[in-house]
Amino acid sequence: MTFTTRFAPSPTGPLHLGHAYSALLAYDMARAANGVFHLRIDDIDQSRARPEWEAQIFDDLSWLGLSWPSPVLRQSDRVPRYRDALKTLWDQGLLYPCSCSRADIRAAASAPQEGAPLHGPDGLVYPGTCRPASPPSGPMPDAVMRLDMARALARLTHPLCFHETGAGPDGTTGEIHPLDMLQTVGDVVLARRDMGASYHLSVVIDDADQAITHVIRGRDLFDATQIHVLLQRLLNQPTPAYHHHRLIRDDTGKRLAKRDDARAIATYRAEGCTQADIRMKIGL
Repeated sequence: MTFTTRFAPSPTGPLHLGHAYSALLAYDMARAANGVFHLRIDDIDQSRARPEWEAQIFDDLSWLGLSWPSPVLRQSDRVPRYRDALKTLWDQGLLYPCSCSRADIRAAASAPQEGAPLHGPDGLVYPGTCRPASPPSGPMPDAVMRLDMARALARLTHPLCFHETGAGPDGTTGEIHPLDMLQTVGDVVLARRDMGASYHLSVVIDDADQAITHVIRGRDLFDATQIHVLLQRLLNQPTPAYHHHRLIRDDTGKRLAKRDDARAIATYRAEGCTQADIRMKIGL
């Protein structure tokens, strides 16, 4: 099996040193294994994606010395594929439509009888306001769709786990506790009305379709991996190995964000930095 990995940035702002670390680490690991490195454009959110930022991604990564096969996969081209996956889950009775706004969820999660609201990998853990007593029937509506976590976990016949070659934020590895997912993850959104699919669904489908064997990404996504492994099981897709790497932080210890233009790759390039300088700054 060929070692195959990917780097999947969103064209919503400039790439910074954290992106450089993730992309270069994945590229280096693929080269060391005589494998394949894919660039993938995570532009499912067309309200925020911009063609000029996508062009900058290509330019910055090429300047860093990376190369990848063509054509590049773009999530915005794959909405019908995601709808097929959603239909599979709908037919299994694992999805339901949700009409709650974010304000509704905050209010319900903060109600006195609920206690302190829990934050999970999908934001506030959904309190189940729209969850039906039995699976909905008929055609799948064009609506926000949530995974019924309890029903999904009840379908499992084998333990959930994944092979972790890096480490989570607290040094944990790839053991997943399904019962904990009910409390700490909840009914995650898998389809959004304005995007067709959520990150959780699209990344699982894309990784499977590109035969990704190793997912290399930051530790901030470690908690989301349990969602992805569950979806892989439900959709009968393989589970790749995962490598969750350290995060590049600023002088105060805060994780870099796209709005931090001072640490954008393009800024360092304009100041005369070389590829070797960037590697040195990020510890590669």
